[in-house]
Amino acid sequence: MARILVTGSAEGLGQLAARRLVEAGHEVVLHGRNRDRARDAMDAVPGGKAALAGDLASIQETRALAEQANAIGPFQAVIHNAGVFGPTAARRETVDGLDDVFVINTLAPYLLTALIQGPQRLIYITSGLHFGGHADLEDVPWRRKRWNGSQAYADSKLFVVVLAFAVARLWPNVVSNAVDPGWVPTRMGGRSARGDLEQGAQTQVWLAVSDESGALVSGRYLYHKQPQEAHTAASDIGVQNGFLKACEELTGVTLTSAAEKD
Repeated sequence: MARILVTGSAEGLGQLAARRLVEAGHEVVLHGRNRDRARDAMDAVPGGKAALAGDLASIQETRALAEQANAIGPFQAVIHNAGVFGPTAARRETVDGLDDVFVINTLAPYLLTALIQGPQRLIYITSGLHFGGHADLEDVPWRRKRWNGSQAYADSKLFVVVLAFAVARLWPNVVSNAVDPGWVPTRMGGRSARGDLEQGAQTQVWLAVSDESGALVSGRYLYHKQPQEAHTAASDIGVQNGFLKACEELTGVTLTSAAEKD
């Protein structure tokens, strides 16, 4: 039996992944952005061990969420599932004065990765739209650029892959991968989505607990359990280091290498 944390598990792919992990006999800790959503997650996933609350749009609340996770952990795996879709008419600003698409989709996984202690497997949910992302290290959080919600979303999902690949490089004893679940009919994906919801959750469940050799390879971008070629910027060490530096400057939290930890 493994213990797994799934962020954003009150609905959609996070909820389904959590349910399948519980059904397989694993101990699953859920997450919602506030107490009401955490209760929703517990109601939707019978057998869930607990549900943590924390708004990933807030740097302070994300840090507090990591503290909660460390208090109830350690975890074998963390599935960084929570996310928001970008194409909106106006930029939505967080309490920290940042674009919420970047903060929730990208900065929060960075913070949780840096602060949650000891997971052996990390799974980051991205999108095929990351191929349209720009690895703009001059303005990672969209502070100066003219707002474009679709581009901001694509950028955020590209930087999620950058994060997954950077962690795979810096932490060789941790299995870190990015997963494209496909366009599936969740609230984010919409009713017209053509993908299969079960298949959309299958890869992250497999990566979290399977002992199959394919689930134990790090530094990949996967779609339906199959490795795919990712955006070339994701493997660029200069881009990885620039992204990590930008996140460190925004949060005051450093994602240290395995050598620095030792």
